Amino acid sequence: MHYSPLQKARYVYQPKLPKILREKIDTIVPVFGEKTESVTDQAELKELFPGTYGMPMVSFETGENETIGKKINIGVILSGGQAPGGHNVIAGLYDAIKNANPESKLIGFKGGPSGILDADTIEFTDEYMNEYRNTGGFDIIGSGRTKLESEEQFAVCEKVCKDLEIEAIIIIGGDDSNTNAAVLAEYFKSRDSGIAVIGAPKTIDGDLKNESIEVSFGFDTATKTYSELIGNIERDANSAKKYWHFIKLMGRSASHIALECALQTQPTAALISEEVAQNKTTLTEIVDDLVEKIVYRANNNENFGVILVPEGLIEFIPEMKALIAELNDLMAEHTEFFQTLNTFEDQSEWINKNLSKDSSYAFSSLPNNIQRQLLMDRDPHGNVQVSRIETEKLLIEMVELKLKELKAAGTYTGSFSSQSHFFGYEGRCAFPSNFDSDYCYSLGYNAFMLIASGLTGYLSSISNLSAPADQWIAGGVPVTMMMNLEQRHGEKKPVIKKALVELDEKPFLTFAANRETWYKTTSFTVPGAIQYYGPDEVCNQPTITLTLEHE
Repeated sequence: MHYSPLQKARYVYQPKLPKILREKIDTIVPVFGEKTESVTDQAELKELFPGTYGMPMVSFETGENETIGKKINIGVILSGGQAPGGHNVIAGLYDAIKNANPESKLIGFKGGPSGILDADTIEFTDEYMNEYRNTGGFDIIGSGRTKLESEEQFAVCEKVCKDLEIEAIIIIGGDDSNTNAAVLAEYFKSRDSGIAVIGAPKTIDGDLKNESIEVSFGFDTATKTYSELIGNIERDANSAKKYWHFIKLMGRSASHIALECALQTQPTAALISEEVAQNKTTLTEIVDDLVEKIVYRANNNENFGVILVPEGLIEFIPEMKALIAELNDLMAEHTEFFQTLNTFEDQSEWINKNLSKDSSYAFSSLPNNIQRQLLMDRDPHGNVQVSRIETEKLLIEMVELKLKELKAAGTYTGSFSSQSHFFGYEGRCAFPSNFDSDYCYSLGYNAFMLIASGLTGYLSSISNLSAPADQWIAGGVPVTMMMNLEQRHGEKKPVIKKALVELDEKPFLTFAANRETWYKTTSFTVPGAIQYYGPDEVCNQPTITLTLEHE
């Protein structure tokens, strides 16, 4: 295999660790804090997780650890969508295992959670691990979206672990994957199986976080990668001066990516789904606001701009949220019948008859292609696959229509030409930034320390992340602490509560204070490519969001 010069250089990069994790491994001991409670639904979750609910927060300090060097086999799973830095979580885990006892083994389950069900494994060696250090992607063992959620699956997991003499599993995943990890940990504990389950917080969307999980890994690299692309488009727009670029960005449930990219690139406009929801802004009002900005700039002879659109925006618009909720319930209840409707015309006729009056009106008012996208196959939770809905093209179509009306009325004399983009996969497997390389390596190393402390049902936590790495704080957060109950497939299910953009916190307030200037006066900033070598202010800075959250 041929390697690029950057790839060769990244192989030998030594990630930084929190000061406590740089100590001799048998001199690191856990410290337990106060017991925890879930975000909401405390009584119900306590009943669902009798063995793992209410566990204390964990941190580490120096002391004598006589048991850490025992031989142990640990399994690791990459679950869900890719995120930059996943390889380094495994590298940190591997190095910690071997530092504690060179005879211990790290066993990878291939292809995601299905790997443990199929007992499809690979044992990591120095030679194999060294091929993946500080690189992007999940190709080291592959990933998958199989859900570990039934007792039959748990029983298979237990048997496979027993057969392989595995005493702990690390699940590297997002909120759903780590929810399933918590359920699996509860199952093992209820059976006294002796198998621990620890999670690592992964998602580029940035919505898996709380006071102790300050950011999910991959967010830093992905947003910097998208911001480079947005900056390139901004410079092109300012050069050609004839296109409005509508850029949809990944992030279904929260607008963290759109907000961070806006802070980095200062676009003409950026929509924040959480603000739309709070203000109950309708689709028509969103379009009217964009048109107002376009007309203002046209009057200054600036018929160009860049607009950022969160992937999940459509679910936050009140009438669309109600429509989607009705569609999800309706199609979950009548799945078999709906599948007998062979044409879109038959499907839409049946849908309109069974929707409420308001939702039927909202559905009928949408362009035909958007209606079709709303009726596509559901995701594994039975919900509309929002990533397939071309919200950016919907906005372009509605803006064009409104501008034609204004032009006919003589109140708009500019020109409007548009380009649409969707940035998602471009950022999921990028070379991790120094921040994500260090953070992920620390998460993996720390995950072993949680296992060696006899813990289960925890997420590996590295905090104080706006400071230099030697000041980072290593510890663990009980997964049940982050949970609430949500409607899934028509019934209440325990899930990790997604962290949305908080409109009263500094990242959004900073954006809100500047956005009028950004659309009235072209203020584009061009971040450029991620840098790996050079001064700290160039290559070792966290995201603007994280920095502002710590001010």
